[in-house]
Amino acid sequence: MNSALPPRFAVPGERTAAALAWTLLGLITAADILTPTQWVLGTLLSAPVALAALGTSQRTTLALLAFSVGANLLAGGLNAGRDGITTFDAVNRTVSILTVLLVGLLTLRAREASARAARLAEEERRLTFERSLRTLVESVSGPLGEAEFVSRATAALQALTGARSVEIGAVDRAILREPYARTTDAAATAQESAPRELSRLNTRLPLDVLTRPPSPAASVQNNVWAAQGGDLVLARLSRRPAAEGGGDLLIIMERPTALPGEIAQAVGTLQPLLDRTGLLDELRLQRAQLAERGEVLRDLVYAFSHDLRTPLIANAMSMETALRGAYGPLPEAYRATLRNGLEANATLLALADQLLAVAKVEGGEPEDPSGDVNLRDMTLGVLSQLQARADARSITLEPHLSGVRVQGRPHDLRRAVQNLIDNAVKFSPPGGTVRVTLRTDADEAVLTVQDDGPGVSAARIASLFQRFRGGGAGSGTGLGLYLTRRIAQAHGGNVTYARTARAQSTFILTLPTELPTSTPERL
Repeated sequence: MNSALPPRFAVPGERTAAALAWTLLGLITAADILTPTQWVLGTLLSAPVALAALGTSQRTTLALLAFSVGANLLAGGLNAGRDGITTFDAVNRTVSILTVLLVGLLTLRAREASARAARLAEEERRLTFERSLRTLVESVSGPLGEAEFVSRATAALQALTGARSVEIGAVDRAILREPYARTTDAAATAQESAPRELSRLNTRLPLDVLTRPPSPAASVQNNVWAAQGGDLVLARLSRRPAAEGGGDLLIIMERPTALPGEIAQAVGTLQPLLDRTGLLDELRLQRAQLAERGEVLRDLVYAFSHDLRTPLIANAMSMETALRGAYGPLPEAYRATLRNGLEANATLLALADQLLAVAKVEGGEPEDPSGDVNLRDMTLGVLSQLQARADARSITLEPHLSGVRVQGRPHDLRRAVQNLIDNAVKFSPPGGTVRVTLRTDADEAVLTVQDDGPGVSAARIASLFQRFRGGGAGSGTGLGLYLTRRIAQAHGGNVTYARTARAQSTFILTLPTELPTSTPERL
């Protein structure tokens, strides 16, 4: 049968030593009283006092000392009354009493020294255990998988408990399964004359190993118990419900030399570490599942963007051909419809392009390598490209650009600059002005785009740079501003929005300058 952990007595034989000392004290006292005075058997009364040093308490030692002195005086008095007393007899009795006192004093000092040595030994043992416990924690700490945790915990427990062998495995229907590990004490195994049972992996465990004893809770510490007459000390570690294979971990220690309380403390220390390991395994699994789903979504976006562009471009070419008169003169209402169709077509093409860009940004796939970028020339190119659209709405583009160079991916930076200026042109009222300023501030390049548009409401500013969160009515999907911020952050910068006192909208793009700036030039 299994049993609770066997108790260990602190001082074995204490009662026996005390009983022997008192018995000896009585016998010597009786003999001293019955013998002639000149024999002075009272000197032998120091023997029970000395015997107290074998394990009795200090209180018992003091009592024996007092009774030994009293017995000397009693025997001396009775002998003097019966046989008379000489100076020699008095000196002998005095020496006998002093001998008892001296032996008592030495016994007490010896007990104090022994107790002090025991305390020091206990303190050293406790410090050694605490160091071993820290080593145990360090061994199984870190981002470990459950299998590695079990392997490290097995080795650390074997070193801490001094067991001949330690096995840890998951229990599934009374069978020890993976994750599993076993560690043995090579020196103890080499001294054994008969071969011992090896790994219990994939074997059915006996009932007394699997079941805790029906003992009071105080005798079973932290889910630790003994079996097979104390040869095995066992413990359970609870696994998270989502653990692969299920079942708690069973720890099997063969003949450990550590104290039961130390074993229980070590097992209790492992439980939260196992919980963290199980949580990390769950997080890794969820991360892998999310990564797989993310790859599927990116593939879908790639396919959608690519497949959408082909019919849209073909549709735009057909409408442009019709507008050029390839099918003869068209009514003005029909031509207006074609122009609206071309505009909607362009919007869809831009959306497909933005979706593709978002998928690449989210997937960490840069479109071009990083290099030295002339931000001023890039901004001028964007302004030139948008000039026709601004002229169509009578919007003035007002650049104030200093020569600034940054390190980055040209295609991404151009997209960020174009998104900001394009938004300003789109939302500026007819006849308005879009001011584009580029300058350096300490070690940053600062691009400011300001327009006279209606701006963004205070309620929407917090979500302005999020996916599919536009700034207001007719503001589109919000992918442009989201991409702009992601590009800026990928380059170590940022983009912010502010409303000026003159009711103007201002977007500020900041980028770190890693190269010396050139002499400022203005248009």
